[in-house]
Amino acid sequence: MDKICYHAIGVVHSPFKEPGGAPTQPRRARGTRGQVEIYPEFVEGLSDLDGFSHIIMLCHFHRSEGFRLKVTPHWDPLPRGLFATRAPRRPNPIGLSIVRLERIEGNILHIIDLDMLEGTPVLDIKPYVREFDDKEKIRVGWLEGKSIPEDGSHTEDADHR
Repeated sequence: MDKICYHAIGVVHSPFKEPGGAPTQPRRARGTRGQVEIYPEFVEGLSDLDGFSHIIMLCHFHRSEGFRLKVTPHWDPLPRGLFATRAPRRPNPIGLSIVRLERIEGNILHIIDLDMLEGTPVLDIKPYVREFDDKEKIRVGWLEGKSIPEDGSHTEDADHR
């Protein structure tokens, strides 16, 4: 297989410094503020983004090391296939977060509901568009009927961090 190379377009500035202290998903990071610093050569691409309330951020999990194809998720005692979970330790450590875009000042995006670590490289940004991204009749597989705490509390699991 050919090697695939990506280059960061920016970097996350976050209050979360260590993997164990970061929320597991943006929903569990409600109100957490941070910034995305876009590198100068990509700033022109921010034109017209300020009209969107939410953005999709694709990032590189720079602190992730290794992976297992079976992991024990936070909310289930049974090992599950990696690709049926959102565990950050993956063959290609790419993360996806939908965050609120508060404002843009020059090359700085001020975001809310941030769940990423300080220094996380940003690979891409896309606007969240309800008509494109909302889906009806969603099935949630093995998560069906599971009680997922709203406050983000969970049993820490080495498979996730």
